[in-house]
Amino acid sequence: MTAMPSWRDTSYGSMIRGALWLEQEVGLGGIFTKTDLRTAFPEVAQIDRRLRDLRDHGWQIDTNREDPLLRQEEQRYVQRGAEVWIPGQAKTKPKAALTTAQRSKVLHDDGHLCRSCGIAPGDSYDDGTTAQIDIARRTVVLPDGAQEVQLIAECNRCRVGGRNRVEDVGAVLSRLAMLGPLELRIFAGWVEADKRKLSGLEELWGAYRALPADARRAIRQAVRADEGSEVRG
Repeated sequence: MTAMPSWRDTSYGSMIRGALWLEQEVGLGGIFTKTDLRTAFPEVAQIDRRLRDLRDHGWQIDTNREDPLLRQEEQRYVQRGAEVWIPGQAKTKPKAALTTAQRSKVLHDDGHLCRSCGIAPGDSYDDGTTAQIDIARRTVVLPDGAQEVQLIAECNRCRVGGRNRVEDVGAVLSRLAMLGPLELRIFAGWVEADKRKLSGLEELWGAYRALPADARRAIRQAVRADEGSEVRG
């Protein structure tokens, strides 16, 4: 096995040295700032851009846009990609960047909402931070078993948790085939509207669940009394 060169070796390009710096100084899962980066590479004017280039080779470096736990100035080294210091690896074909038209189409098709949690851009999470909607790539298993990568709109939080998700269309179709006629009509309505509207019974259940314990006991007593009346009737 070839030894990993030092990030201080200036015979390598700045992107390669940046990758080696992440490995040797930051470490997988480690946090760094632009100040740390520029202190390590004072002679490279655009070292932060060279580090971003690593994403085209499978490296994952998160900012607070992808990881809400990070502060504005922090970044986290999450995953090593191609070993770009090995001859030939730095020429790995990068993923094609999305065009403006592609982004617009995905956002339009997905209703400008996060398809995982339903939050809209500009809405606030529980901690008060603001949601941003971006485009994620998702691996999808087609009914014939083939896999393809499809685009989906997701918020900055769900993108982090869903990076390795694989969706199985065949499994969903199998479950769909098991529905009874009434369930199928209800599901078809949700699909047509592209949203699930709660029934009156579900809304009533939600209201009951939100009651304190003493109030829930009062509801249970009323339900039992109503059931007893039906039986006697």
